[in-house]
Amino acid sequence: MLFSPFLATRYLKPKRTFVSIITVISITGVALGVWLLAVVIAVFTGYGERIKESILGFEPHLVVNSGGFIDDFVPIYQDLEAMEGITSVTPFVQGQVLMHFSDLQSAPTIRGILQPEGEELERMTAKIARDENPEFPGDPDKMILRGKFDVSDPYSAVVGDGLANAQGIEVGDTLIFHSPNDVKAIMDAIDEAEESGDEGERKSILEDIREMTLPQEVVVKGIFDSGHFDFDSNIVFVNLETAQVLYKCDLEQCHGIAMRTEDAFKVDVYKEKVKQILPEHYSVLTWSQMHKLIFDAVAAERQAMYLILFMIMIVGGFCIMNTMITVTFQKKSEIGLLKALGCTEWQVAGVFLCQGILVGIMGVIVGLAVAQITIEKRNDLALWIGQHFNVDIFSSEIYKVDGGLPAKQTPRDFIIISTGAFVACTLASLIPALIAASLQPAKALRSE
Repeated sequence: MLFSPFLATRYLKPKRTFVSIITVISITGVALGVWLLAVVIAVFTGYGERIKESILGFEPHLVVNSGGFIDDFVPIYQDLEAMEGITSVTPFVQGQVLMHFSDLQSAPTIRGILQPEGEELERMTAKIARDENPEFPGDPDKMILRGKFDVSDPYSAVVGDGLANAQGIEVGDTLIFHSPNDVKAIMDAIDEAEESGDEGERKSILEDIREMTLPQEVVVKGIFDSGHFDFDSNIVFVNLETAQVLYKCDLEQCHGIAMRTEDAFKVDVYKEKVKQILPEHYSVLTWSQMHKLIFDAVAAERQAMYLILFMIMIVGGFCIMNTMITVTFQKKSEIGLLKALGCTEWQVAGVFLCQGILVGIMGVIVGLAVAQITIEKRNDLALWIGQHFNVDIFSSEIYKVDGGLPAKQTPRDFIIISTGAFVACTLASLIPALIAASLQPAKALRSE
């Protein structure tokens, strides 16, 4: 066995049956930093992936718009539908409306689309919410679908489960929509009626107002669950024609054209192809551009957590440095004796350097092991904390995704955390090693 590592292990375990308190404290400091960093980064990575999955599973990959209405969208729609790599295309009209159900009023966002077909219908059907079957409680294969994804006629709608649960909406219920565009027209008509001195003209204006306020009634055919809180609590799918009526569009007009591609991560390639067939004043947005703010926020928070929690490992490194300097002065006579027996300065320095490296390795192993257990049991821990401290660790209303506390470990994070902790411990042991190497044997032995 090599001299320096052998002596380093003896210093770590001065007695054959007990591990020294100094060693335990040093290893615990490193393990704590590694554990916190591994768990927090895994949660942030999982959160980003969960958001990405919920968006990609529900939203279009590309959207064409012109900053207003697209007039006569049919030729563009047909050209896009014929493009290679584009799996589905639909014109849409989207915006807020006033919704009345029972005695409740709200202002959700409607999205008027064509009824999906084929694979697109299968994808949207997979988003239909499910209720537990009372005859088979706890069996996910026996859960009951909450309707179907059907917007094939102007009197049908599919509602997000967040909105449905909040207002008690069920399949078969009737929703009443009022266009927000009507409000301004009504106010203008009222002003005109007040200014008019002709009673007949006033009656005519009042009749026009009654026509303006005619609502659109739709029947709920299904309730969807996208896994994204904002979508589920705010979006109502309707037939394209219904949305066109509410927003006073012609049948050839729409707000934009939505597309899905064969590969969501190659949308920039498809974007350039789409732009080539569009007039200059049209723009094309990718899914990452449409949700850039939330992705940037998650990335910034993740980087901030990396920096903050790395500080804990640096503190652990200083703890190792402090304890090893203490050991150096405690072992001063032994170091002097080793030098008197012929040990070189590098061999003495190697003893303390190896000691720091061994502490780092053990701290990393313990920290990663505890982090793995914590990540696997994270939802149980979150539930226990919530029950005992009345705290919702991962609220879907705040974090916008469902499905419990997310976590994802990547090889890159594993390498960065392990290497960072190892380097911090190695650097922390350099100063004690140099102090030990610089001790003069005569002075060290004379003081004993």
